[in-house]
Amino acid sequence: MPFKAAVIQRPPVLLDLQKSIESAIVSIEEAAAEGASLVVFPETFLPGYPSWIWQLRPGTDSAVTAEIHQRLLQNSVDIRRGDLDPLLEAAAQHQVTMVMGMNEIDSTYSGSTLFNTVVTIGSDGKLLNRHRKLMPTNPERMVWGQGDASGLRVVDTPVGRIGSLICWENYMPLARYALYSQDIDIYVAPTWDSGENWLATMRHIAKEGGCWVIATATAMKGSDVPLDFPQRDELYEDDKWVNDGDAVVIKPGGMIAAGPHTQDTSILYADIDVDAAHRARRTLDVSGHYSRPDIFSLTVDRSTLAPAKFED
Repeated sequence: MPFKAAVIQRPPVLLDLQKSIESAIVSIEEAAAEGASLVVFPETFLPGYPSWIWQLRPGTDSAVTAEIHQRLLQNSVDIRRGDLDPLLEAAAQHQVTMVMGMNEIDSTYSGSTLFNTVVTIGSDGKLLNRHRKLMPTNPERMVWGQGDASGLRVVDTPVGRIGSLICWENYMPLARYALYSQDIDIYVAPTWDSGENWLATMRHIAKEGGCWVIATATAMKGSDVPLDFPQRDELYEDDKWVNDGDAVVIKPGGMIAAGPHTQDTSILYADIDVDAAHRARRTLDVSGHYSRPDIFSLTVDRSTLAPAKFED
């Protein structure tokens, strides 16, 4: 049964978790009113992607990076504390399945390490999956720790089987294959990347995996950055796009269904027929009749990798 998907490309309120959640709920309400059953947000929408790390120098600019990072720590999501509860309630209230990117703080062990995380929330308001980015890219490693594979899962939702990889994880062939091998219908790729090369990769994944692909970055201009952001005027120009967004929905097989939504801070909608994924894999099924398990094999350790074990 076809359904409508909504891809949110509006910017968050950078470094403000509460206001970013409020912004997300406004978009959820709007998308639900338009009949959307699936709502997708960009990478680390809560409370924004740390774009400053690509401009500041960790050694020379250590004072300002420390100040910004402290604000990011204070405004990152702690699931144990209940920070996601307003979104869980919004998903249940509007009966939408949601994929949300966020900065997540580990309050279980270190209390300080951040992770680049994407969560899938069911239309009943239950948290279905949490995936932490396996490998932060280049200067991102100054912000986030490495996630384990405990969230490398495809989960059942009312709109189909959904799995997610974040940004350049989508260039990791074995990570992609791990999702393909779980009967995936909808492959969600929240990102900070955009442009022709990224869109070509998304189309390739739709062809390779025989699945729907939904991707979006945060469309944001310098003028969207709050005025109290440290060294705002040196880092951001009001009239310059920090990221073009390029939200896109791609059919199984690689043809674009909607988008790319470029330099547009609104919602991209697309109708999705989940059964098209299985039809697309009739001729090419990389985890089925094209897999050759007699030659190739992949083992994925999905156990939770804890830094300490306590025995009382």
